[in-house]
Amino acid sequence: MTDPLLWSPGLGATLLGGLGLILGSFIGALVVRWPQGRSVASGRSACDGCGRTLRAVELVPLLSALWQRGRCRSCGAAIDPIHWQMEAAALAIGVSAGLVAPGAAGMAGAAFGWLLLALAALDWRAFWLPDRLTGLLAAIGILGAMADVPPPMADRLVGGALGFGLLWAIAAGYRRWRGREGMGGGDPKLFGAIGLWLGWRMLPAVLLVAALIGLGVVVARRLAGRPMAADDALPFGTLLAMAAYPAWLMMIGALA
Repeated sequence: MTDPLLWSPGLGATLLGGLGLILGSFIGALVVRWPQGRSVASGRSACDGCGRTLRAVELVPLLSALWQRGRCRSCGAAIDPIHWQMEAAALAIGVSAGLVAPGAAGMAGAAFGWLLLALAALDWRAFWLPDRLTGLLAAIGILGAMADVPPPMADRLVGGALGFGLLWAIAAGYRRWRGREGMGGGDPKLFGAIGLWLGWRMLPAVLLVAALIGLGVVVARRLAGRPMAADDALPFGTLLAMAAYPAWLMMIGALA
């Protein structure tokens, strides 16, 4: 693949990391506001405690949270840490994508990671995988293949169908066997969208790693004295997203 964007890894990491900081701030606002039915695109940023409109100096990604020590300067209320967490994660996604695949492939991979980050956070906090975000993830996956970003289109299409079909069948079988829902309807759609990015060959590894992460969460909670009951739910979409982006890094790194 001949890439018209002749970026060095350092330049790609710097540019995508900076963009990640900006988008991470937006993702943080989206994760807080969207489940509450609040507009993400309109309205000034304000303290959730006292409602004061925040100044530009209080909205600098990562640095403002460090300077303010995670609290509003007016009322002292704690600022939701999801904001700096999303900024830091989006920065890491941009830097890693730029280092592994400078150019168009890196830009595509960063977009993959940032969308997965938003979906993972929404599912973790609200058990919600919005169709609009999952659909956007799937659409950009198809566009990536059309732009000659690996893997090839055929692998992606098989991956999309296999990813969706596998989790849909598991969910349907569980519902028939136990008489209740065991998996949200958004999980098969997300796994299908991941398949449109990674192709079918990477899906078993993503599913295995997601399951291992989930097992780790269960063990950690038990060790912390907060064991999970049989009917407690884990946001499986979050686990899939956490496994999928490292899988993309490994796949593209192996092809480089």
